[in-house]
Amino acid sequence: MKPSQNPCPDPPSYRVHCAVITVSDTRTTENDKSGNFIKQSMLNAGHLIDYYAIVKDEPDQILEQMAKLAEVHDLDAIILNGGTGIAPRDTTYDAIATLLEKTLPGFGEMFRYLSWQEVGSRAIASRSEAGIYRGKLVFSLPGSSNAVKLAIEQLILPEIIHLVRQLKGLH
Repeated sequence: MKPSQNPCPDPPSYRVHCAVITVSDTRTTENDKSGNFIKQSMLNAGHLIDYYAIVKDEPDQILEQMAKLAEVHDLDAIILNGGTGIAPRDTTYDAIATLLEKTLPGFGEMFRYLSWQEVGSRAIASRSEAGIYRGKLVFSLPGSSNAVKLAIEQLILPEIIHLVRQLKGLH
């Protein structure tokens, strides 16, 4: 079976409730290309953006946002961008890794594989990951617009409905 063939098609009218969090010390709502791309892509696919914020690359602020979003009953998915590299200020991975109750190792593996096809061996520096936190699907992406576009278009949009429905016991 080809990767594009889905043995169990998702209901086309299913709408996922999403939160988008940009982790950055420098971005603003006006220049947040990656966060805005995520929001627009999800809306274009028929999903809902219930929450959007920019937080500093500080573990406490990231954890505070995650705890706040965990309390939102109707929220299905949290998509973070930024802070997944290895620079001293890149703390998203470290903060998120402490929270995830289940991980989806295939997401990070596939993301790095697809990134490798675009940027070569530099893909090894990515600490993108996905998993489950208090009943919510969590994706943590780099802040680069190209990386966000790749993850959204090739991994997240094709699978988000399926993953959310599985998480809710609907498959």
